[in-house]
Amino acid sequence: MSELLTVSGLNFYVKSLLEGDRNLNGINLRGEISNCRHDRRSGHIYLVLKDERSSVSAVMFSSGASRLSFEPCDGMKVVIRGRVSLYEATGKYQIYINEMLPEGEGELSLAFERLKKKLSAEGLFDERHKRSLPLYPERIGVITSPQGKAIEDITKTLKRRYPVGEIILCPAAVQGENAAQQLTDAVRRFDRLKCVDVIIIGRGGGSAEELWAFNDEELARAIYSCTIPVVSAVGHETDFTICDLAADVRASTPTAGAELVAADMGTMLSTLAYSHRRLRELMKTRVAHEKQRLALLSSARVLRSPSELIAIRRMKLDMLKNELSDVYASRLKNERHRLSLTAARLDAVSPLGILARGYAIAKKHDRTIRSVTQTDKGDSIELILKDGTLDCTVTGIKETKHE
Repeated sequence: MSELLTVSGLNFYVKSLLEGDRNLNGINLRGEISNCRHDRRSGHIYLVLKDERSSVSAVMFSSGASRLSFEPCDGMKVVIRGRVSLYEATGKYQIYINEMLPEGEGELSLAFERLKKKLSAEGLFDERHKRSLPLYPERIGVITSPQGKAIEDITKTLKRRYPVGEIILCPAAVQGENAAQQLTDAVRRFDRLKCVDVIIIGRGGGSAEELWAFNDEELARAIYSCTIPVVSAVGHETDFTICDLAADVRASTPTAGAELVAADMGTMLSTLAYSHRRLRELMKTRVAHEKQRLALLSSARVLRSPSELIAIRRMKLDMLKNELSDVYASRLKNERHRLSLTAARLDAVSPLGILARGYAIAKKHDRTIRSVTQTDKGDSIELILKDGTLDCTVTGIKETKHE
């Protein structure tokens, strides 16, 4: 017989199995609400989700219920996101709801979040990829419906603020079955032709279903790959699409998109007029200053009598020449005197000078004899005098003894 379990132990075990299953920790579920009950004291919502054949209990705690933008009620079809677990006290498994949306809106929201997560992981929304808008675009491309209010708002705003900019419309459906493909083709056409400096893509407000064409994956990739800066101007300020995330700049409305791509011409003209006035004032001040400098220079003595300045410079040059000549003569005299002294000192210690005073140099076999011990009686030696050489024979040696 297997080991006996307590009811609590069994329920705890089953709960751990349910919560340990990764597939049950983040489920998306569609169903119809029944037995809906709002606990006013705790803020929790208790309900049953059912379809044609089955039902399951569910609870949404106050932390999630307080964020709901609608009031759940019986008969409402919803899409929820939550986890499966077991309430141990009763042994019933139930859904713990984290998010809840009406069925149509909920399905779109889930699809939006899935695509957003996928494209974000690929880097399509990275800020480092975003391009700056041109300051003064010559041609502005617009992708929207030619019959919608958006093109009217964009055109009116651009003509008012920036009449020098040329508007090039690439018409496309902004809702319906073929809208996403037409929008994508329009972006790629502008990018291929390189006929505009910036692109505005958008439409007026609408429901999530009406704006869904701007949540298309291929459109997002076309915008990401486009070499021309793209401004997304979809819906109203509260609307948000994948197109907004992929674009270089998001505008809250089509009118705001037009304001972003084009500077206000009136402001530009005012700034230009101010700069023009300021430049004229600066130039007048500069010209007056230079005229004053010119007047001072023209009154200078050197310009009134240049020959006098040349004469002064020549006189100074002559003075410098004479000073240099005197310095050179003095330096030459001193150097000649130093040379004479040096020559006299050299002559005093010169061997020839010594010979001239009656001394002689004795050599034996071309070696100078410095001592009588270097000769023997009968040796032939040479005596070098100042005016010649004597060949001699040693007939005797007398050595002088020194104490």
